[in-house]
Amino acid sequence: MNISKFVELGKKIVCVGRNYAEHATELGNKVPTEPLLFLKPTTAYLSEGNKIKMPPGCTDLHHEVELGVVIGTKGTDIPVESAMDHVGGYALALDMTARNLQDAAKKKGHPWTLAKAFDTSCPVSKFVEKERVQNVHNVRLWLSVNGDIRQDGNTSDMIFKVPTLISYISRSMTLEPGDMILTGTPSGVGPVKSGDVIVAGLDQLMEMSFSVAE
Repeated sequence: MNISKFVELGKKIVCVGRNYAEHATELGNKVPTEPLLFLKPTTAYLSEGNKIKMPPGCTDLHHEVELGVVIGTKGTDIPVESAMDHVGGYALALDMTARNLQDAAKKKGHPWTLAKAFDTSCPVSKFVEKERVQNVHNVRLWLSVNGDIRQDGNTSDMIFKVPTLISYISRSMTLEPGDMILTGTPSGVGPVKSGDVIVAGLDQLMEMSFSVAE
């Protein structure tokens, strides 16, 4: 399997919520004591050149820039010590969130599915080879909207590091080649509207750009 084609081949997107303390705080959430997981379907993927769409019922669409970890080797119940052996590479991704739908679901104690899993909710960059990221726990990721920097963080601030996430997730679900783990977003999330242009970057490695559909 050519995992650089993870968008076409991957079976699931496993997302980690509240993995940066400042982001948890800015939304009024407690800092978690174990990883908080949710899923996106692969139909959420959006490649550059296509536009982010507002989902039905959304009046408050937010950006969240995240490092994506692309799985290269299948594994179940993976030990922390060997977890990085299962990493095939990386990508930059946006976890687009219908915040008003998420807030309504939270109040009812319901899942966040409609707020997180809609079509175009996971704009994603091209594949970044594992060897190009020297230290995955010291990578700058940033995001601007219409030229204004909104998010500027570093993976060193993750509460749960990549090997811990891989091990934790693989206890409950087998990780397969092409699957992607979204590792959480730094603080600075905020709304976008029709016509806005989002540019995001991963260290000096790459940039990507998406616009919100009219």
